[in-house]
Formats: sequence, structure tokens, C-alpha cells
Amino acid sequence: MEEKIFDLIERAKKILIITHVNPDGDTLGCACTLKSYIGDKADILLQLSGGKSCPDTYTFLPYLDKAKTLENVQNIYDTVICIDVASIDRVVENARDIFNNAKVTINIDHHKTNRGFARYNLVKGGLSSAGEVLYEMFLQSGKKITLKMANCLYVSILTDTGCFKYETVTPRTLEIAADLAKLGVNTSDIARKCYDLKAKAMVMFQAHCVTNAKFLCDDKIVYTTVTKSDMEKFGAQDEHTEGICENLRSIKTVEFACVLKESSNNTTKVSLRSKEKDVTEIVKKFGGGGHIRAAGCTIRKPVYEAVELLIDEIKKHL
Repeated sequence: MEEKIFDLIERAKKILIITHVNPDGDTLGCACTLKSYIGDKADILLQLSGGKSCPDTYTFLPYLDKAKTLENVQNIYDTVICIDVASIDRVVENARDIFNNAKVTINIDHHKTNRGFARYNLVKGGLSSAGEVLYEMFLQSGKKITLKMANCLYVSILTDTGCFKYETVTPRTLEIAADLAKLGVNTSDIARKCYDLKAKAMVMFQAHCVTNAKFLCDDKIVYTTVTKSDMEKFGAQDEHTEGICENLRSIKTVEFACVLKESSNNTTKVSLRSKEKDVTEIVKKFGGGGHIRAAGCTIRKPVYEAVELLIDEIKKHL
């Protein structure tokens, strides 16, 4: 499949690289890697609300300042590549129309719940990151990885492994990181940019969310809700919710940590983390997916009703 994907890229006239909604370091790093390899005939689409062009944390990545947004993307692409997109539900409607109308659709991912929604699918479920999948794709096909591409791939792997601390990290993951460093990646500088340069609004907003967390079942379950008024009060962006779940999970007694974010049309976006349990078994009840210890879903109920539904399901898995 790796060789086929490169052949399809070579034959394409105009390519759209689609990141998942509320993009993180993995999907963005991979998108920039592909853009660097493909060149001018490829565009990146960032699925962000409010017309934002790029999450603040990752503005140092190349090409994102020229990325398309949902407000200005056109249906002019014969080939669409979804990268780090676990399911077609992670592509919003107008971007999904572009995907469906493309002659060639490609899906490159690492989520074990990915069922292969494109015509051509390279899914390595269980690998640490889409960045690891992409690195192996280039390596096996004998394609050169430039320093610019290596920097982007390192961002993907670093952020989706939580600085190499998640159980998805294998000896091979560390070998790849070392290979990228040998290509010239400044690993400490990238770590600083990804983790040590947070906006004041993000820090204060996350402190509020943690302070208002609720604990249940002898502190084995913790959840916090994020309302639109919370976001407005702190001037927070969607990207500022990233990391809250991990902070709550780090509490010694906690097995399940959840963040429930109020969305439009009486829907709630859920992020769920665990220490030992398989959270995909919980989110699939609501049509979601992800990884064993980190998954998400959308519950089509107002946030406080979604809390009750989610907690009831979590309790079945304690």
C-alpha cells in the first residue's frame, strides 16, 4: 500500500490534506510532512472553529500560515488525504463533501478503531502516532526525509506519545526518534515549543477546569465540564482544552478522567482517558473511537445530560 500511495500522489493534479477536527500535534506534524514532500500541488485543510488558521502552540510548524480553513476551502481537488483521522465523523460536513467528491481518497492513520473509510487505507492500529506510520511509509518506499520533514515528524511522535511516556511507545518508536535526531532535529527546542510556551488564557482556563472538576466512586472517576460561557470568560480557544484530561488522569486515585465540552446544536464533545481500562469500549456506545487509554466521542445531548449518560456507562467498566 505504501508504494501505491506514493504512486497516487505522483499522479494527482491537486491534493487536499485533511487534518482532524481540533487538530493536535500529530495530525498537524504529519500534514506538514506530506505538504513538504508533495510541494505546491498540495494544500492543508485545518478544521478549526471561528475561522482560526492554526492552533497557537503549533504556529512554528511550516505551511500552516497558508493552510486552508473551512471558510475558504474550495471543491477543486481530485485527491484527498486524511491523516490521523480515526473515522469520517472527524471530518465536518463541507470538508466531507470534498472528500466524497474526490476521485482518489487516502486514509493514513494509527487508531485501532479506524475501519478504513477511504478508497486506499494505510492504517497501522496501535502504533504510537500517525507520525510513526508516516515515517515507516517513507522509509519502506526509499523516499528521502529532509530536515524540515524530520522536524514535523518529530512533533507528531513527541506530542502523541506524551513525551514518550504512553504505553504505545515501543523500542521502534524510540529508534525512529533517534533517527530523526540524527537528521538534525533539535529535540529540546521542539519540546520547549510544544510544552513550555503556553498562552496565559490557556493556563488560567485549564486551572479553572481542574478546580471545578467533580470526583465520583471514591475518586476513581473525575470529570469536568466546559461551557461556552467558560470559554468566553477566559478568552479560551478550542485548542486550550488539550491536556486537561491528562492532568486529571495523573491524580493517583483516578482510573477514568473525562472532559465534556459544550458544542453547538445541543451536542457535547467528550474526551476520555484511563490508566488501565479500554476506553474505546465506553465511547463506542456513543459512536466514538480512539485508543485503549485515550478516546473521544460526540454525545448528541446538552452537556449536563451528556454527563449522566457518560458516567453511567463508565461505572459499568469500573
